[in-house]
Amino acid sequence: MTTVQKTGSVQPAGVRTEAELEFDRQVDALVLAGLPTWRDLADDCFRAWLEPLRDLLPGLPESSGIPFVVVVPDAPVDTLLPAVQMVGGTGFSTMDGDDVARFRPLPELDVPPTPYLLLDVDTGPDTLGVPPSGATEEIAAAGRTPLTVAEGLAVLVSEPGVLRTRNCFSLAGSRAGDKRVPALWVSARRPRLGWCYQGAPHSWLGTASCAGRLAAPSPSS
Repeated sequence: MTTVQKTGSVQPAGVRTEAELEFDRQVDALVLAGLPTWRDLADDCFRAWLEPLRDLLPGLPESSGIPFVVVVPDAPVDTLLPAVQMVGGTGFSTMDGDDVARFRPLPELDVPPTPYLLLDVDTGPDTLGVPPSGATEEIAAAGRTPLTVAEGLAVLVSEPGVLRTRNCFSLAGSRAGDKRVPALWVSARRPRLGWCYQGAPHSWLGTASCAGRLAAPSPSS
């Protein structure tokens, strides 16, 4: 998988790059979503836990995609989804917790077990109206991979209006061993986590993808 390279420009000491400011904004959003409490950490300790990712930040090129998203892969859905606010209210799902938990990341994605950067995220506007089964073939042919449920929620937390400013999207990187594909869309002006069948096309639903995943090396590596 490809990655986005860091820019080589030299910044004055003490001046944060645009990418660093965006990183701080996303970490702030995760703090406000309640993840420090979930990890039983003080806010400052939670921020320090994610800080090694700062050294991996890509530049922010002019493109239609999202350059990076900070992902905490095991963050609970029932914490993140209600933290997302839209005009009609907070995020929700009609699936029960056990059903949501059945959607696991595909093994071949090799999703890092620790916090990581999701690189060059595309919500799939070019796959609107294409069933997820067909969209995943296009994504693979482009050298990209589909997003998981955790990654989709991370996108939503970092940019709550993404389902309006971009498009609603399937998360074909998580599957439950059946024909269902999880997805995020707008229902009653609220963000909703649900599912659609892998062979069903929807004119309002694309399939999200990324160019890669980048985790900080462990201290022992």
